[in-house]
Amino acid sequence: MNKRKITFASLLTLLFSLQVFPALAKDEIYTSFFSNKAVGGYDTVAYFTEGRPVEGSDKFRTEYKDTVWYFSSAENLKKFKADPEKYAPQYGGYCAWAVGQGYTASGDPKQWHIDNGKLYLNYDAEVKAEWLKDKAKWIEAGDKNWPKVIN
Repeated sequence: MNKRKITFASLLTLLFSLQVFPALAKDEIYTSFFSNKAVGGYDTVAYFTEGRPVEGSDKFRTEYKDTVWYFSSAENLKKFKADPEKYAPQYGGYCAWAVGQGYTASGDPKQWHIDNGKLYLNYDAEVKAEWLKDKAKWIEAGDKNWPKVIN
């Protein structure tokens, strides 16, 4: 019985830390607790050129804002280096809906949207659906809240 309680408590602690740590870390670019990969290692240029999330390769990487960015090709790496602000996700890759609410939460590279030439990530599919219902409102709020929410 005690062993089960300890295991359950350990699991809850782990889940809590995975969900809350990004909000507490307050780094300009969101990375998981376990890595220094921007956008979870996905190629940010590919969202614009291929219209989908594509995992980056260790062969094509660069450092930008103290974070490692991965790309699926030398061409995408070159494009990013030429204009990182164009391809980097808004709000450092934190969830756009959360930033609009005035706090940070992790951004999921598979829950993305491009609006007016800018890449936005959201926490999960449900949050993305809510964000999309009134994205103009959330973008305006997010722009006002960023970067205060990380300072």
